Amino acid sequence: MSTISVIILTYNEEQHLSRCIASVKSIAQRIIVIDSYSCDKTIEIAKNHGVDIYQNKWFNYANQFNWALENTQINTDWIFRLDADEYLTEQLKDEIKIKIPLLEPNIAAINIKRRVYFLGKWMKHGGIYPTYLPRIWKTGYGKIESRNMDEHLVLSGGKFHDFEYDLVDENLNTLDWWSNKHIKYALREALDISLKEELEKKENITSKITGSQAERKRFIKNIYLKFPLFIRPSIYFLWRYIFRLGFLDGREGFVWNFLQAYWYRVFVDCVLLEAEKKSSIEGVSASEWIKNKIYSP
Repeated sequence: MSTISVIILTYNEEQHLSRCIASVKSIAQRIIVIDSYSCDKTIEIAKNHGVDIYQNKWFNYANQFNWALENTQINTDWIFRLDADEYLTEQLKDEIKIKIPLLEPNIAAINIKRRVYFLGKWMKHGGIYPTYLPRIWKTGYGKIESRNMDEHLVLSGGKFHDFEYDLVDENLNTLDWWSNKHIKYALREALDISLKEELEKKENITSKITGSQAERKRFIKNIYLKFPLFIRPSIYFLWRYIFRLGFLDGREGFVWNFLQAYWYRVFVDCVLLEAEKKSSIEGVSASEWIKNKIYSP
């Protein structure tokens, strides 16, 4: 029988954590929560579920997850990366239990379809579904690439395999929470854009239109960044909402595409513009100015 450790990163996830843990108990031999010093009931909930709990100061997602890989003594066959606001469908649980023991030896990672719910509605259009993400991999075969945003799994060997069924991404927080979180995301994404040449020199994920999901996404992102500031979010929004039929998801689909494909992308460009102007005044590079904005106390 194949064994699985599930790693969940948390910070103030009292709304989601019980649902997340309950959804993986039947398929996981070990559930590991890596908490960034939550100030709500996250730790209490994790203790009530009897999972392994570690705490580590947050720097970014990649650092936190790689810290978990290096410091939690994982000895299961497989590792499952799961966000606290996600949960598994019953079909996916059955698929994991049945198919993983039957995989060919050269399969080192499994891609799973993510199903996004927003304001209680499944976002089926706009190019959002299906999105295949590598969430399960053989222990010792993978780590998360070192980026501030848009980080992907890097495999040291073996092949990817697609599973049929879904995990669900359904965040229950309010829109103001979502907006505040994405302001922080925008700063981190702007930092990676300002460090683009430096990151490309040490990047493990190549940019390739015919490659994996991560490689295709990186390829499209590189094309997107060639367009001028503020023009590119408009093109991206129209592409998703009109040409990829995002409007078919109704009012919720409009809010989702407007916030995620337009407002957020405009805000990233705003940070880049501000960094360009402030850096010339303060005598630092744009990337240093953004870093100071993110990491200064």
